[in-house]
Amino acid sequence: MATVRDTTYGLLRELDLTIIFGNPGSTEEPFLQGFPADFRYVHALHEASAMAMADGYAQATGRPAHVNLHTAPGTGNGMGNLVTAWHNKTPLIVTAGQQNREMLLIEPRLASRRAAELTQPYVKWSYEPVRAQDIPAAFMRAYATAVQPPAGPVFLSLPLDDWDRPADPSPQVREVATRYAPDPVRLRDFAAVLAASRSPVLVLGAAVDRAGAWPAAVALAERLAAPVWSAPAPERAVFPEDHPHFRGVLPYAIGPLAEALRGHDTVLVLGAPVFRYYPHVPGDYLPAGARLLHVTDDPDESARAPVGESALGDAGLTLAGLLDLLPATDRPAPAARPEPEPPAESSPPSADALFAALARHWPADGVLVQESPSNLAALRRRLRITRPGSYFTMASGGLGFGLPAAVGIALAERDTGRGRPVVAVIGDGSFHYSVQALWTAAQLRLPLPVVVPVNHQYAILKAFAELKHTPGVPALDLPGLDVAAVARGYGCAAEVVDRLDQLGDALGAALAADRPTVLPVPISLDVPRIL
Repeated sequence: MATVRDTTYGLLRELDLTIIFGNPGSTEEPFLQGFPADFRYVHALHEASAMAMADGYAQATGRPAHVNLHTAPGTGNGMGNLVTAWHNKTPLIVTAGQQNREMLLIEPRLASRRAAELTQPYVKWSYEPVRAQDIPAAFMRAYATAVQPPAGPVFLSLPLDDWDRPADPSPQVREVATRYAPDPVRLRDFAAVLAASRSPVLVLGAAVDRAGAWPAAVALAERLAAPVWSAPAPERAVFPEDHPHFRGVLPYAIGPLAEALRGHDTVLVLGAPVFRYYPHVPGDYLPAGARLLHVTDDPDESARAPVGESALGDAGLTLAGLLDLLPATDRPAPAARPEPEPPAESSPPSADALFAALARHWPADGVLVQESPSNLAALRRRLRITRPGSYFTMASGGLGFGLPAAVGIALAERDTGRGRPVVAVIGDGSFHYSVQALWTAAQLRLPLPVVVPVNHQYAILKAFAELKHTPGVPALDLPGLDVAAVARGYGCAAEVVDRLDQLGDALGAALAADRPTVLPVPISLDVPRIL
């Protein structure tokens, strides 16, 4: 007779979930025993790294991923990157072991108390099956829940003594819709407003990239002769950044954001929340006389928006529908934004100079994974993303995602056969949050360059301290960290780039290597302004 374990692995095969990211614990061993030869286990040294690797892999492949965590303590280790997966809208099936059912009443060591509540509210659904025989069907429901819009993580707590129990018949593998079109009446109303607008502007979010809708976004911008902004704090690039209509990323704060939109009478926000604000700089949500139209596949985003009229729908389907309804305009196209001035020379170089050099040597078809918050403005100013699926970061604002996500994305590029070069830019503060991911990258022999701007400080927090007038905050400096030595300890190559004229050769060698290469680059101690 088939066991629960047999039936579950059979279902995972049918769902094409034969890769498991994780760090094994005692409560997971009964599930992992006799690991099937046609499955692959991607071993992380810490649950936070496993979570972000699975997130990056799912985003890069466009398919859900399975991450297997330890019971409550291990799940807790992964929670920071679970929050990021929630905000990234990444379809993840997160499982964790639970103690033996016969002992749960007395709460033994490694029991997860109220396990289904532990990951809330950062999962779409969480469940601990009432019967062992319910595990396969719970996986099927978890899969269906994770992929339906808005996509996101789900969680299953699985008692360790369930796997050898006799199974019920395997649940039917079901296909579910992953996209939906907007209400046609609402779409016509939005099209009429845009057609009558004197000066429309588009604000696009990550859902445009997730939907593969860059061509439709370009066509709509050109049809309307409208400038295009990225919504604040984007986790994906949303529009070709060398296009003359592109203006950059909107400011994060309420007042400055409204000021950037001044002069426009209609603001179409598509595929993003309205808006990700931080820090608090008060002001009007919109410039006087402006009307905001909001399209999202997430009803919660629609409900919490402080202004605007909303429509629910997939970003790509909505763009296509608007193109069908909107006539061409006789407005002149907006002028292209000016190129930035060459960076000033200094020793050590500024972040601006580093990223100007990186842009000069950027690989064709490269994919950028970044987590360098204090240097982000300089990075986005100098390195312009021109192809879809080429930029990834955390939507949550929490650190520890970028390095392991880059590992997952690089693995996905290899597994899919696309082979696009992946380059991570990780600040020296962020680097140490999930540094264990380097070991996994080395074991997988991924040719992953990790560029680390080194300023030995939490410069982003110093910038916030200046903005908020909070002097004397402790623990904002990071002395005594040797990034190259740490990298070598995990099995990576490492080369300190003391001069920017060395960067091109170092990057080329790293992309051709058979293991990850960490490239620390000393930069100036300048503290950037938040706004």
